[in-house]
Amino acid sequence: MKDAQAVRDRLDAVDYLVDDGLAMALFLALRLGRPLLLEGEPGVGKTAAAKALARALETPLIRLQCYEGLTAGEALYEWNHQRQLLAIRLAEAQDTRLTDADLFSAEFLQERPILRAVRHRGPVPPVLLIDEIDRADDEFEALLFEFLGEAGITIPELGTFTARTPPVVVLTSNRSRELHDALRRRCLYHWIDFPAPARAVEIVRRAVPGATEPLIHTAVQFVGGVRDRDLEKPPGMAEAIDWVAALSVLGIADLVADDVARTIGTIAKTPDDRAVVAAALYAYQESQP
Repeated sequence: MKDAQAVRDRLDAVDYLVDDGLAMALFLALRLGRPLLLEGEPGVGKTAAAKALARALETPLIRLQCYEGLTAGEALYEWNHQRQLLAIRLAEAQDTRLTDADLFSAEFLQERPILRAVRHRGPVPPVLLIDEIDRADDEFEALLFEFLGEAGITIPELGTFTARTPPVVVLTSNRSRELHDALRRRCLYHWIDFPAPARAVEIVRRAVPGATEPLIHTAVQFVGGVRDRDLEKPPGMAEAIDWVAALSVLGIADLVADDVARTIGTIAKTPDDRAVVAAALYAYQESQP
């Protein structure tokens, strides 16, 4: 893609709308071959950005979902111990001897998401999504430094595997903990905020094409308003889309309908938040003629 506008147009074609800042961040990540770290509150579209980029590039999406206790064997590679054991038993039955080099060869190597991205041989490099890196342990970040800096992985028994063309790497974080400076230095960075009202309306319109225009506008405005309240988990675009979809399924055309209050579980995710959102909804309904 020749510039940020081309990135924006390609993403628009797959129904993912970006602002100028995110379009430029993605363009630079593609042009410079650098990993991109996307941060923002849950539900603002960080994971969706990587998915949309893969669709726009017409290339596979390889996803690594991070969690506490994630290990190298689950993220980079591991050895197929069952096949190694079978090989040992077969060698014993044939009265032959296997060396470590025989057992720790490519034949027994199992690719996990990161090694799979490095060894990808398609015409277009894949998009590797390292999702919610802040959920993984500090130690796991250190495992990524070589890959993020050099697009390669060293396997002690086999040597270093380096990507022919670096994969497009997108990391996401909800800032549940602070990431290591060494990881940040290896990445380009962009913060995704809740979109401006006009873009939020267009996002919901595309995601829920059956919803009425008045419903989309009032729902987006309401969600934007409750985000400014003291909520434990402010609703993002994902919740706004779910809410409008739920209202649309129920045939509700505006927020003054009686059944609207029964649907706020789509945007309020804790008992305290539900009480706050319900009060805001009641106040909104009371203010309508």
